[in-house]
Amino acid sequence: MSKIEELLKQRQEIEAAIQAEYARSKAEADKGQAQAQYELGVMHAKGQGVPQNLAEAARCFKLAAAQGNVSAQIDLGTMYEQARGVAKDAAEAARWYQLAVAQGSAAAHAKLGRLYETGQGVKQDYQEAIRLYKWAAQHGDAQAHFAMGNVYENHHGVEQDNAEAVRWYKLAAQLGHTDALIRMGVLLQQGQGVRQDYAEAMRCFMVLATQGHATAQIQVGTMYDQGLGVKQDYAQAKHWFTLAAAQNDATAQTKMGLIYANAKGVTQNYTEAIRWYKLAAAQDDMAAMSNLGFMFEHGLGVELDEAQALQYFNKAARKGDPNAIKHRDIIEARMAARQPHTP
Repeated sequence: MSKIEELLKQRQEIEAAIQAEYARSKAEADKGQAQAQYELGVMHAKGQGVPQNLAEAARCFKLAAAQGNVSAQIDLGTMYEQARGVAKDAAEAARWYQLAVAQGSAAAHAKLGRLYETGQGVKQDYQEAIRLYKWAAQHGDAQAHFAMGNVYENHHGVEQDNAEAVRWYKLAAQLGHTDALIRMGVLLQQGQGVRQDYAEAMRCFMVLATQGHATAQIQVGTMYDQGLGVKQDYAQAKHWFTLAAAQNDATAQTKMGLIYANAKGVTQNYTEAIRWYKLAAAQDDMAAMSNLGFMFEHGLGVELDEAQALQYFNKAARKGDPNAIKHRDIIEARMAARQPHTP
């Protein structure tokens, strides 16, 4: 038997096992077994063994949640919060999270805390959010640790304290929370409210960057690009931006455009810069749209086209880009001055 035949046989065996598991779960779910109903919901939600069907997943979760299945209550709440398979209903999400909270779920505490922090489905109450987060954190929930870091960083119900935020982010990172590692790295890099530590910031970013995390790759690239704690190295910056851009990250695509527009370690190439900017602009990236406006305004790599420049500046201006607003106003004034005056 060839290697391909062996692999095909293994795939057939795996597919058969998946179908058997689906059939078992469905049979038990039809008998009203809550855990089976929940497992069936997960299969429909993820498209495991069956085509993905979020509405059917929500139906299965409801059956299991009504019988007190905590996992189903949390997943159903999440579906209502995110409008997946059901109409968005934050109040209904809160109701299901509250039922799971009553059963002592740390994850539900964290999720309900977020609703109180943001005022979705419940009256905004930072102190209640903090109470829920702390309970969940005490029971080992990584998201709750991250949320507490966010509370201190953004002074939601507490005095802003970036040192305390870093402490919480570090705890969350130790529990495997990747966003916490990023936020900790950013605060250490900026040195706002904490001792600036480029080396530790780079360590935070590099841990994730080497694992393929696009945001971390951008942060590493930025540190090399600006020479923050390391010798400025445009080749290294381009390397890390390229890896993130390959994941279709708009911020990385914009940074690639800047590399070619500003000849950072490469031959200046406005055409290549525009290509990258357009990829990012297609994802509604504010900086990319503003940069494209500048290229069309000055005819860099393209024919000078003020009308096209104005379109890009307007899009970026609507997102609040001050540079785009400035250039938009200049172009509009210039266009108005060229209009014939009527007596």
